Amino acid sequence: MQNNSYDNHGENLNIERRVKINQMQRNVRRGKERIRWLRCWLRLFMIAVLIFAAYKVYKLPQWYLNKNIFSSASNNTLSIVGNKITPTYRIISILRQYPVPQRPIYLFNTSKIEKEIEKLPPVKQVYIKRLWFPARLGIIIVERRPILRISPDPKAMPVAFYAEGAKLIGRDYLPLKNIENTILVLSYGTKGDDYRNWDEKKIRKIETIVRAAEQFSGQKVEYIDLRNPKDIYIKLPEVKVRIGELDYMALSRIRNISAILPQLKTLKKKIKYVDLRWEDAQYIKLEE
Repeated sequence: MQNNSYDNHGENLNIERRVKINQMQRNVRRGKERIRWLRCWLRLFMIAVLIFAAYKVYKLPQWYLNKNIFSSASNNTLSIVGNKITPTYRIISILRQYPVPQRPIYLFNTSKIEKEIEKLPPVKQVYIKRLWFPARLGIIIVERRPILRISPDPKAMPVAFYAEGAKLIGRDYLPLKNIENTILVLSYGTKGDDYRNWDEKKIRKIETIVRAAEQFSGQKVEYIDLRNPKDIYIKLPEVKVRIGELDYMALSRIRNISAILPQLKTLKKKIKYVDLRWEDAQYIKLEE
């Protein structure tokens, strides 16, 4: 009987222990569940805060361009650089054709404006930078390199000029500011050799002949006279050089300048021109 009472007592202790363990496990599960729900609500709250903050940032006025940005280039929200030939007002006139976007600047597509500005004759490429806070535009112009200036007379103002790519550009973009590296070409633009019909090959040939004349003479060419395309002259500071036509032998004849120029210093009479029309014989024509 005593052993049975001990056994019953031991079973009761085991039952109580199991009950306590089950209660503790339930309490732990409930605690974990509460923490899981709390984390879920915190995530939802943070998402709502981030959405609200993003909306507020999206609506900041610093994202939007000034409605008067295209009125002129003299404002803090628009800068135009690199246009040494193209007048700024021509670029502004193109910008005014487009409405100022009512959306943030990072959604503003500038490709159409770039293509429209690139239609201007002196412009080679256009890059438009979209700058933030505050919203503004930076327009970078890459212009074609001027090569030839066209004029009917050495003392007359040029009437047009050729830029790289055989692009003929008219009076609207004259005068050129920097002409040190350009070549003055005399041409009437009439039948025989109308400069309006020159291609890139012809322009390259003229440039090659002039640069060769400068190299072999050691002097800067003042102009090349193509008013008579069958009888061409190159004007150096000291003398005119007659080279005839721009044929395949013209470059070879130009090389003779270096040999004949030293002879000019020994002459006391006034020289009219140096004749290089023949490969094997060069002449010095004196003033009568």
